[in-house]
Amino acid sequence: MSEILVSFWPWLSSAVLLGIDLWATGHVVLFKRHTRSAIGWVGLIWLVPIAGPILYLLFGINRIQRKARRLRGRVGFVGDAGGEGEGASGNFLELEELGRFVTRLTNRPCLVGNLVTPLPSGELAYTAMLEGIGSAKKTIGLSTYIFDNDKTGNAFVQALAEAVGRGVSVRVLVDDIGSRYSFPSIFGRLRSAGVPVACFMPTLVPWLFAYAQLRNHRKILVLDGRIGFTGGMNIRDSHDCRRGSKNPAADCHFALAGPVVADLVNVFADDWQFAKGERLAGDGWFPSLVPAGDCQARGIASGPDDRHETLRMTFLGAIACAKKSIRIATPYFLPDSDLLSALNVASLRGVQVDIVVPQQSNLRLVHWAMRGIHGQVLEYGCNLWLSPAPFDHAKLFVVDDHWCLIGSANWDSRSLRLNFEFDVECHGGSVAEVVVGMIEKRLQTSHRLSRQELACRGLPSRLRDGLARLASPYL
Repeated sequence: MSEILVSFWPWLSSAVLLGIDLWATGHVVLFKRHTRSAIGWVGLIWLVPIAGPILYLLFGINRIQRKARRLRGRVGFVGDAGGEGEGASGNFLELEELGRFVTRLTNRPCLVGNLVTPLPSGELAYTAMLEGIGSAKKTIGLSTYIFDNDKTGNAFVQALAEAVGRGVSVRVLVDDIGSRYSFPSIFGRLRSAGVPVACFMPTLVPWLFAYAQLRNHRKILVLDGRIGFTGGMNIRDSHDCRRGSKNPAADCHFALAGPVVADLVNVFADDWQFAKGERLAGDGWFPSLVPAGDCQARGIASGPDDRHETLRMTFLGAIACAKKSIRIATPYFLPDSDLLSALNVASLRGVQVDIVVPQQSNLRLVHWAMRGIHGQVLEYGCNLWLSPAPFDHAKLFVVDDHWCLIGSANWDSRSLRLNFEFDVECHGGSVAEVVVGMIEKRLQTSHRLSRQELACRGLPSRLRDGLARLASPYL
């Protein structure tokens, strides 16, 4: 018997390996939507025996997507907050085509009667957020990517602990990688202060690994289900010039009131249930909301469990609908070829495209990769502006000075495909006007990059930047 096994073992093992390769290839063909990614994985599977399928099993299959869908499929969307009467669906007076497009894409209405207040600095944002936490009576939900254990972080811990002491139901969600930007992490202080806290997606990825994927990059604060804050701002000293940080960063945040706050609560509650298994319910979290302003707004959530790549599609739709101007401010500008082509086509159509990025990124590899695509941005007439220090972390997107998108997403694959993000679409009111002013203020102090200037880089720099650009889908 043993002799038979020995003689057939090579054939049996070959058949098993062939079966594994065929299964992995079939999975790639069925589930990988992007052709270049699919070709790369198929090549690895067949050219690297044994290791190829193992690598695909470990890194090629999106387990977050499957786990999130399984959880949400079991309990439904946790916060269909309040149902009728929360706010009527908007009638788009301008950019009607864009409004209809995002409605169909998200299958959620754009609600009227919202007040969106820009907070263009860390001092203003943190002061408003801490005052809001101090005034909360029933519930506080806070979700952030980075929550540093520094003076700013400790001020939030104290305010949250005092809220718990008043009997407020507090929930804090911090991304695992984001919590490691300071040591020791903020988790110990929060738990010692009696603040309920959850870690989003604990991982064994090395400490301070800047390019980790599948992270919760959302920034959401909701108070009593009625007042919300969102934007691009983490909780750390670097955003507050009063703290004297060695690495200061400019940013902006937004306070929201009105029916759109339900969208913030929905997303926070969904993430909390995903991380902790607890379903939030009751009027304290989901109250009936009344109009508070003249802005039409809609929350847009996106992540690796989003089959439609909602934010990326929103970007493409907004660019396609632009008739006069596109204004973008982002710290990380590494658009894929579709987005880059859409911007260039808009420029060729006569739309003025202005893109503001930091003159020096806080991530060296990202900085090189961004330099590697600058030429493609300038080729068809888009304007690229380099903003001086401090590092500008704001994420702003305005079309025709009427429609704007604010929130946590950057113009890169990490935000648009690999991380969990949350943005708010705003139509009309005074919001777009203020956001345009914020971008115009940046343009006044920024340097407009020319093609001639870009061409003056030495060959070693151009080769380095070109190589870094090849990694842009994963940065």
